[in-house]
Parts: sequence; structure tokens; C-alpha cells
Amino acid sequence: MQKALLLDVKKRNNREVVKLKMEKTFAHRRHEVVRDVPMVEDFMARWPALFEVSEINAEFKRITTIPLQSKFLSQLDLYSDNLTRLFQKRGGQLGARLKTIIAQMADCDDVDAGRERIIKGVCIYMGEDPENLVRQYVGMDENAVKEAIEDTTVGIYVLKEHASSDEPEDIGIVLEGIKVLQDLDNVALAVAMLFGLMFALNLSYPADLRFTFEVVQKIFMELDGGKLSNKALTLKNRLFQ
Repeated sequence: MQKALLLDVKKRNNREVVKLKMEKTFAHRRHEVVRDVPMVEDFMARWPALFEVSEINAEFKRITTIPLQSKFLSQLDLYSDNLTRLFQKRGGQLGARLKTIIAQMADCDDVDAGRERIIKGVCIYMGEDPENLVRQYVGMDENAVKEAIEDTTVGIYVLKEHASSDEPEDIGIVLEGIKVLQDLDNVALAVAMLFGLMFALNLSYPADLRFTFEVVQKIFMELDGGKLSNKALTLKNRLFQ
């Protein structure tokens, strides 16, 4: 069935067949991921159907029973006002960086851009650099972008022709130096898909983003939320005050 899937994904209007076979092969795929710990490139060659938004959503639900995309975005919106309030209260260098994020949000009424800034604000609030999560490449030639992506272990890339461009040329996800997803609609969706892929591929969170991903997993997605680091627990307590 896995070999048949390699042919099925190349056929047009074949989504339902692919979906059914992905469901039937789920246990085999999980066993493979956990037992063999394959490289992302090898796993992508064996299971190319997984690397689409609809299948990442489906795989995440198979693993956790929780809807990935809808839950992540709705929780992000739910906590948005309280997070903005916490950002405003933060002092020191982090507070100064957060004030820049808040100012950008005040000047923008685009929902997707607002979500992106909240996510970047969470990174900063947790003492991490949002550049490690979302890297923007502006006006770079194809080879320079290719080299930068090959040097990325985990992250989201945003390609723009000019810094002032509202619409990026491309938004995608990089794992182990290769593009695993591209042409995504916005950064918030990309973060949800990256999180979903890390669950689907049983990957560890990168050390320089571990608190940000902990917030996504345990506060936003409410998965294993009983065990929190001191940093995440402090944020959670302040969120609910």
C-alpha cells in the first residue's frame, strides 16, 4: 500500500484515495518513525503524501485526536488580547522589542499579520529570537536562498522581492535543510504545520525555540499541559489572571 501511495500522489483528483490509504497505513508509519528515526528527506521520499496541509492536519488528529489548524488559530485569537496586555507590561530589553511588535499590530488590521506578530511576541516574551523561527529573505538571489535554507535545521522561510512588499513570493517550512512544504498562505498557518510535522515525524523541539514550542503545545494546543517549565507556567498564570 505504501508503494501504491507513491503512484497515487502523482495522479490528479485522487485526494480521497490517498486519504484512505494514509489512514490505513498510519500504524505502520508511526512504527517506522519511532523505531527507525528516519532522516526527513528519506521519510519524505517514502511518504510524500504526508507533506501537504490536509494530510498534516489529518495525521496530527490521528496522533492526538485534536484538530491542528483550527485549534491553533482559534486559541491564538482567544489569547491575543491577554498576550498583548502581557507584552505591554514587560520591561527591559525584551519589553522594548515587544513594544515594537505592539506598534506594528496597532498599525495593521490584517488578521494573518496580527497572528504572526503575536507568535513572534511569544518568542520574545519567552526569551527566544523569532528570527530562529521565521527567517525572511528579501531580494536575495536563488542560490543565496538555497544556501541559507540548506543551513537551516528547523524553521519557516518567507521570500520577498522587496522589504515593503505586502505579499510574500513564498512561505514554506524547512526541516533538516530541505523544503518540506511551500506556497503556504501565511506565517501562522506555517507555524501550525511546522508544529504538526514535528509531532508527525517525532522530532525534538530545537533548543533555541523550546519554550516557544512548549507554549504552542501545552498552552495553545492543551497537550500534556500538566507538566510545564517555570517559564511556561509563569506565562500561563499571567494569561489567566
